[in-house]
Amino acid sequence: MSRVVYVNGRYRPYRDALVHVEDRGYQFGDGVYEVCEVYGGRLVDERRHMQRLQRSLSELRIPLPMPLSALSTVLHEVVRRNKVADGIVYLQITRGVARREHAFPPAGTRPSIVVSARRLDRGQGERLAQSGISVITLPETRWARVDIKSIVLLPNVLARQAAREQGAREAWFVDRDGYVTEGAASNAWIITREGTAVTRPAGHDILRGISRDVAQAALAAAHVPFEERPFRVEEAYAAREAFITAASLLVMPVVRIDGNIIGDGRPGQISVAMRQAFHRHAEFS
Repeated sequence: MSRVVYVNGRYRPYRDALVHVEDRGYQFGDGVYEVCEVYGGRLVDERRHMQRLQRSLSELRIPLPMPLSALSTVLHEVVRRNKVADGIVYLQITRGVARREHAFPPAGTRPSIVVSARRLDRGQGERLAQSGISVITLPETRWARVDIKSIVLLPNVLARQAAREQGAREAWFVDRDGYVTEGAASNAWIITREGTAVTRPAGHDILRGISRDVAQAALAAAHVPFEERPFRVEEAYAAREAFITAASLLVMPVVRIDGNIIGDGRPGQISVAMRQAFHRHAEFS
């Protein structure tokens, strides 16, 4: 079946889904995006994703190209046309097409929008979670406003490639003081020896992940102590458990950091429980 992509008001076959050469997303990375999980044909946490989308657009002073109700219709229609039962739907909005100048284009320039969807092998994700993943740590190299979900992801690309070359699945960024910020495409968590879940507070230095918020709700329901505070790499090495959260991976146990075995080298009890409980605390539309 040929994939279908929504581009600037039209549903197009994947091979014909094109954007203009002077789209500011292509030339400047001047745009934002969201990735929403699709589970059983339904969107997971659409409301939260749309809230974050509006915040990102507002921070960059890009207008929303259509009402949220219309955007929701497009998201669901792209999922339906691609017959995605389990997977993701990707949304990108840029400042639009204009002559290449760094400053904003003239008022009234229409933002560009692209929506695509694809299937994911849920069984593959479950098998990965059963064994857990490895992560590496790298110096923080990103810009100072990673709380905006922008499409400027070159440091993340380089970090993921470095992880792959070292046989790991993810890379955690570490700030100049030795504290973990977040993953290249995920939020970072540890479970301390005392059984407390810890993740960095949501500020300008991390993205407030939607899956992060859902995991926090699952922890509260399970009466697991929770702290929002920075943690050092050395504390992560000594943790009882570690995991990451992301829309495409949900809660994914981490069993090695920089080659150091975490806990007993197997997915931890709390990490596994949070993964199993995840969708009970998410919203569906």
